[in-house]
Amino acid sequence: MRIAVFSTARVPSRTANSIQVLKVCQALQELGHSVRLWLPGAAPGGAWDDLAARYGVAGPIDIEWCGGVRWLRRYDYALRSFLRARAWGMDLCYAWPLQTAALASTLGAPTALELHELPQGRFGPGLFRAYLRGRGSRRLLAITASLRDQVAAIYPLPDHPGFVHVAPMGVDLDRYRDLPEPHEARRRLGWPETLTVGYTGHLYAGRGIDLLLKLALLRPRMRFVVVGGEPAAVEHWRQEARSAGAANLEFQGFVANADLPRYQSACDVLVMPSQHRIAGSSGGDIGGVASPMKVFEYLAAGRAILASDLPVFREVLSESNAVLAPPEDPNAWARALDDLSAHPERRAMLGEQARKDAAQYAWTERARRSLEGIDPGRQPGG
Repeated sequence: MRIAVFSTARVPSRTANSIQVLKVCQALQELGHSVRLWLPGAAPGGAWDDLAARYGVAGPIDIEWCGGVRWLRRYDYALRSFLRARAWGMDLCYAWPLQTAALASTLGAPTALELHELPQGRFGPGLFRAYLRGRGSRRLLAITASLRDQVAAIYPLPDHPGFVHVAPMGVDLDRYRDLPEPHEARRRLGWPETLTVGYTGHLYAGRGIDLLLKLALLRPRMRFVVVGGEPAAVEHWRQEARSAGAANLEFQGFVANADLPRYQSACDVLVMPSQHRIAGSSGGDIGGVASPMKVFEYLAAGRAILASDLPVFREVLSESNAVLAPPEDPNAWARALDDLSAHPERRAMLGEQARKDAAQYAWTERARRSLEGIDPGRQPGG
């Protein structure tokens, strides 16, 4: 198929949604589809190799930049990019923006909408309803079962089989093959040889960095390493750690997605201390519906995982591939780290199961399941 992909993510940037967009495009191409990505704005400078290195994609991906004015709330981008995609001869519209999905579906273009949270704002719910009513609506891709259920409780969804599909985030398994053991990975990075607890990702409110600070104080002989975050947030938490006397809590700053496996492999335990309320990159609370990419990267890294015991995380994690602890109880986390430190065989067992479980979350498998059963030329229910 010719698949036109639409996103308003900033590329290049450090946001998770921009990473995911390029991973999805790469996966669709690997399945043999012809893919073109439409993004708002002007093309940035630099070669494709620079973009590929930042995002850890092979590519090249065919990207067409389409002007958009912010005060028009991307409606002009939606119209311009859709018209260009139709002229290109697209068979399927694969969209994140509700404006694009509503327009394409209303005009009868076969459309798959990827949804990461409930429709927000003044116009979001209306645009979503327009997508659902349109002749072109073919698939709703909700990133978690929790989000699917919340959407179904509010909106009358089409009843034809396969319309709603749960599509968690994914991982590039090839980048996680043949990783060194933690001690060797630490040697290559120049890290000290001690039990290392790692976190990779952004430092938004609700991601649990304050919990990591408490753990560092409770377990001063362990080394805690945070990889990622915007410069201002990194400096804020460095100062917090210094003020608290947590010399064993280190902030590495931003690392390109392509390099993350090197850092994750250097950790004995990978942690995801998310709180019940989690701020997304654009604000709002995504705690009940989130599907962080780090979950799947952690699985693929084959390390022991210690994560917050949240219902949405239990869609992927369980006692067989992770240790789950209440996010509001630092002492429970400290005890869990003590147990993992004292029992390397348990760390190895959890890591091996995590690596096995990661296989089902490859980006290509996600893309295959996302498109399964979609026939652009056939009316839904027909």
